[in-house]
Formats: sequence, structure tokens, C-alpha cells
Amino acid sequence: MKYIKLILQTIKVFIIFTTCTILFYYAIMWISEEYQNHKKYDEPEGQAVKVVSNHHIENETNWFNRLVMFYLNGE
Repeated sequence: MKYIKLILQTIKVFIIFTTCTILFYYAIMWISEEYQNHKKYDEPEGQAVKVVSNHHIENETNWFNRLVMFYLNGE
């Protein structure tokens, strides 16, 4: 009788574990699909402002200042 209860509880834990694993897998797949269908390279709408400018700076020491700023800010 004791062994039968142990086997039934083991089967119950296995079923719960398997069910939770399958639900987690499908939840991750659903989230992954949502992000794959997201169009992140669309043209911005509304009052968007361009942040980067492409002007050329003639100063020779500017590269050193930019390198120092890169190391300080990480950008």
C-alpha cells in the first residue's frame, strides 16, 4: 500500500512537471512569434527627430576627444 501511494505521487509530480514544461514552451514560442512579427525598421510616425548628423569635422585632435568620451561613457 505504501509503495502504491509513492508511485501515484511520483506519477502526479511527473504529469504536473510535464504540463508546466509544455505550457512554458508554448508561452515562449508565442512571445518569440510576437517579436518576430514586430516591424522595428518602419519609418517613424509623428514628430520624430533625427538624432545623428553626418557632418565632417576637420580637427585632428577630435578623434582623441571622441575616444576618451567613448571610454568614459561607453558609447
